[in-house]
Amino acid sequence: MHSSALSKIHLKIRLPMISRLFLLILLFKIASSSFSRNGSNRVVVIEEAYLNWIKQMGSLTHSLFKKGENKLKPCLTITVNKDPRSGDFVTIQKAIDSLPEVNLCRVVISIHAGTYREKVEIPATKAYVSLEGEGSDKTIIEWDDTADRLGLNGRPLGTFASATFAVNSPYFIAKNITFKNKAPLPPSGALGKQAVALRISADTAALVGCKFIGAQDTLYDHIGRHYFRECYIEGSVDFIFGNGLSLYEGCHLHAITNSYGALTAQKRESMLEETGFSFVNCKVTGSGALYLGRAWGTFSRVVFAYTYMDKIITPRGWYNWGDKKRELTVFYGQYECSGPGSDFGGRVPWSRELTQQEAKPFISLSFIDGYEWLSNLKL
Repeated sequence: MHSSALSKIHLKIRLPMISRLFLLILLFKIASSSFSRNGSNRVVVIEEAYLNWIKQMGSLTHSLFKKGENKLKPCLTITVNKDPRSGDFVTIQKAIDSLPEVNLCRVVISIHAGTYREKVEIPATKAYVSLEGEGSDKTIIEWDDTADRLGLNGRPLGTFASATFAVNSPYFIAKNITFKNKAPLPPSGALGKQAVALRISADTAALVGCKFIGAQDTLYDHIGRHYFRECYIEGSVDFIFGNGLSLYEGCHLHAITNSYGALTAQKRESMLEETGFSFVNCKVTGSGALYLGRAWGTFSRVVFAYTYMDKIITPRGWYNWGDKKRELTVFYGQYECSGPGSDFGGRVPWSRELTQQEAKPFISLSFIDGYEWLSNLKL
C-alpha cells in the first residue's frame, strides 16, 4: 500500500491499535473477493468497506417498530386539583384509574399547580394519555423510593420499580411538569441507591418543558421511541439510562456529583437493536467530573450534536464499563459541539468526531420516526 493512502486510513479510523488491526483484518476478509493485484485498489476497497461499516453502525431503518399513528384530538379532558372543590380528582393516579381499562382515544389530564406526593403508574392498556401541568416549577410529582427499599413482598424494589412515575402505555405526552425522586444524593460507591424519577417503558412518548430531578438513575429511558424537548434533567451517575431510541432537543443536562459521574448509560446490546440516544442543541452543566456516557450495553450508541459542554466533562469523554471488548462495538460520537468540555483532542480513540454525513441520521425527527407520530403535535 502507498504510504499516503495508509495515512489517510489512519486518520479516518479513530480506534486503538488493537481495534484497528482487528477491523482491518475483518475488512480484508469482507473485501477479499473484490481484491485485485493492484495495491491502490486494495486501499479503495478497505476504505469503502469501512465507510459501509460506519453507515451500518449509524443506520436506523426502524424495521422493528410499527408505524406510529397518533391520536391528538382529545375525546375527554379531566382535571386534578389538590382542592377537591376545584377538580375532578385530587390525585393523578385516581384520574388515571378512572379511564377505561383499554383506552383508545386521547385523554387530557390537566394538573393544577401543587406538589403531588404520590407514586404513579400508567398501565400498558391505557394509551393516548396526556398530562398538562401549569408549569414545571408549579406542578410537581414526587416520591422517594430507592432500589434497595423493601416492597410489599418484603424484597427490594430494584431500579425498575423505584420510579416515582412509570409509563407503560404508548403515545404518552407530558407538558410542563416536574417528575422528582427526592431520595438524597448517595455517597460515592453506595449500592442500591438508584432512584428513578421517571421510567418510560413504551413506544412513542413526547415530553416537553418538563423537569426530571434525581441523583443516581434519574431518567429511565427504558424502551421505545421518545422525544424530549426543552427539558431539564438533573442527576449524578447514569442519570439518563436505558435502551430507548430517543431524541433530546434543546435540553439542559445538569450534574450534581462532587466526584465522578456519568450522563448516559445506553444499553444497546446488538447491532440488530435500533436504539440509541441523540442530544441536539443541548447544554451540559454542573459539578464533578462527568463522562458523556458509559457503555452499559455492548453496542451502546450515543451522539451529541451542537451541544454546549461545560468544563465538567472529563477529557476522555467515555467509559467502556470495564470491558475493553466494548471499545470495538460501541458507537459514540459528537458533532459541532462547543464549550470547554467539548474538546475532542483528549477523547478515547474509540469515539468519533462525526462528519456531517455521519451525523445526519441522528439530528432530526427522522431519528425516532417523529414525522409519523409528532408532526401534528402542538409543542
